[in-house]
Amino acid sequence: MAPQHGPRRARIAFSDSAAKQLENITSEAEIHALDRALVVISVAPDIGEPIPGDTAGPQLRKYADEVERVRLLYWVTALRTVAVVAYLEV
Repeated sequence: MAPQHGPRRARIAFSDSAAKQLENITSEAEIHALDRALVVISVAPDIGEPIPGDTAGPQLRKYADEVERVRLLYWVTALRTVAVVAYLEV
């Protein structure tokens, strides 16, 4: 019997500004909290709430984890395979 695999995760890519924010995170607790939030949106990219705005571009979404105190702003590509983080707050 072939092993069962779960749903495919979205690939995460960071904008330049988010990459700079990552460079400034030094606390292991903050890295762990951010990692958990990234796993959540990679498994379920639509989990964040839509941010109202212009419909001409990609729909920005906001995911906030109040327990870990992390907030991510991101969008999901048309193929629904890549979530791009536009802003992170830990």
